[in-house]
Amino acid sequence: MAERHITAPPPQVQTPGSARSATEADAAGRGRDHGGNLGAAMARFGGTRAEWIDLSTGINPAPYPLPPMRDEDWTALPDSAAQDALIDAARSFWNVPPEAAILAAPGASALIARLPSLRPAGRVRITTPTYNEHAAAFDHHGWQISEEGPAEAQVVVHPNNPDGRLWLADELRTPFCVIDESFCDICPDQSLIARAATPGTVILKSFGKFWGLAGLRLGFAIGDPELIAGLSAAIGPWPVSGPALRTGTHALRDQDWAAATRLQLADAASRLDQLMQAAGAQTVGGTDLFRLYDVEDAQIWQIRLARAHVWSRIFPYSTRYLRLGLPPEARWTQLETALA
Repeated sequence: MAERHITAPPPQVQTPGSARSATEADAAGRGRDHGGNLGAAMARFGGTRAEWIDLSTGINPAPYPLPPMRDEDWTALPDSAAQDALIDAARSFWNVPPEAAILAAPGASALIARLPSLRPAGRVRITTPTYNEHAAAFDHHGWQISEEGPAEAQVVVHPNNPDGRLWLADELRTPFCVIDESFCDICPDQSLIARAATPGTVILKSFGKFWGLAGLRLGFAIGDPELIAGLSAAIGPWPVSGPALRTGTHALRDQDWAAATRLQLADAASRLDQLMQAAGAQTVGGTDLFRLYDVEDAQIWQIRLARAHVWSRIFPYSTRYLRLGLPPEARWTQLETALA
């Protein structure tokens, strides 16, 4: 089974002499630095989209098969019965406590952008490195962001992106707590979903990662009914499209697919670790959807892979971190050749 939490200290993070200063790294982090920017890679290194493997994201390369659609999924406003069916499927799949409320939304990012508005701005604790959209959202709403000390709010990504750190429930003690479990469907036994019944808590779930359907734009907020009601009011009516309602309901009811997929992803993550270690990289951590490596010079590694039309993820706060998602089954040879 692939490692799911950090196994080594963060190498050369915001150190003097790094390619970017700490100030520049912070500015880049607040500026929505993301993977998935394949167009920029193509403009620089050439090739068609079909020739590239985009490993800069943590999206399952073997997505859930789309169910048959009905005409009304596309032509009619989503009805309440379809929304209720999706919420019921979500409650069952994630074992949501009955006291907690659930909101389906057009992607977890839509929820992240609105969460800071649910409480008066104060101090929010966000431990880095982590997914930078949370800090950007809280900063936009006037919150003061810190790594330690007293705070009115706390955000954790569980398991963390990019190092796979898993948080303990007793580490979450602020009155307002956001737990981003976008990658937790690969390790459901580690979920903190039981905490969804705690006042002041919101747990986020992303449909795009584990099910591999990021373009569907579907995410969930689960937790304190008062907070979920505030999010619902902010997002407005009909937040989820008819095709997303149908697909999400089918997928969340398909426990057999989920169980088989977890085994396949674990095998693929282990295979990726072995391949990268043979090429000279050290595994830092990650999840079974993405792996984080320590390399001597991450930018050089990224260029080396890009010349073979393999796109990877590097970070503004480290000269040594390289993150890779999993290649599709038919494209492993291309990655192996790029590393040879």
